[in-house]
Parts: sequence; C-alpha cells; structure tokens
Amino acid sequence: MKRIAVVKVRGSIRVPQTIRDTMAMINLTRVNHCVIIDDRETYRGMLQKAKDWITWGEVSPDSMTKMLTKRGKVTGESLAKTKYKNVDDFVGAYMKFEAELGDIKAGPVFRLSPPRKGYEGTKKPFAKKGSLGNRGEAINQLLARMI
Repeated sequence: MKRIAVVKVRGSIRVPQTIRDTMAMINLTRVNHCVIIDDRETYRGMLQKAKDWITWGEVSPDSMTKMLTKRGKVTGESLAKTKYKNVDDFVGAYMKFEAELGDIKAGPVFRLSPPRKGYEGTKKPFAKKGSLGNRGEAINQLLARMI
C-alpha cells in the first residue's frame, strides 16, 4: 500500500450532489485543500468518481515532511509529547502505516496556496496536459508549488 495526496482543483458550483457527497467523505470541501489517504479499493472508487474535480498521486516522504512542517504546523515541540523524535521519524512511520496523523494531533486537511505559475488547465485530464485525474509521482511537483 501507499499514501496518496488528493487535491481539489475545481469548485463545487453545478457539481452533482453524489460527487459533492463523495468529496465531502474524502474531506475535500474547498479548492486547493489537500488530504492524504491510503490506496484502498474504496478510496480508488471515490477518486474515479470525482476525477473531473480533483487530482491525485503518490506522495513522497519529502513532500509529506514539507506539508507537515509548513502547512500542518508540526514542530519539534509538538512532537515532544509523542514517541517521535522529529518530523522525519514520524513521516517514516507514517509512510510505513505504523502511525497516523491523529497520533501527533495534526488535522486531516492541509490548506495549500494556489500553485505558483497556476494549474496546467482545470478542465482537462493530466494525460492531455491538464490538471485533473491521476498524476502519479508528478503530484509532488504540484505540491511543491503549492506549499
């Protein structure tokens, strides 16, 4: 299994209610918000259903560390009360599914900035030089522009 970063790219105006409900189940309620989910079949079905409004891909440990420190407001002081010595220790355990964000009292949603230089195109899939759908490893480049 792997960890997947999901970012909401488009707004919720004129979106069918079933897709709005799906995005609410994933905790994506606003544009430029990011959540980290695992690669379960249930989540994959949700991603496919909402693929015209979101983008996703496999998150790297480096991107996860940057998100936790800059957007999750996780510091060495906040980790002092846990069994993790620093953010890198926690991220290593998190990527191996030995820890969860709740262990360090980090929220499930990361509020990101709009990407520097903008999205590639908000109405086309990533395969056709747009921003939507599965990006694979390229999600880390988008997250770096948004953090």
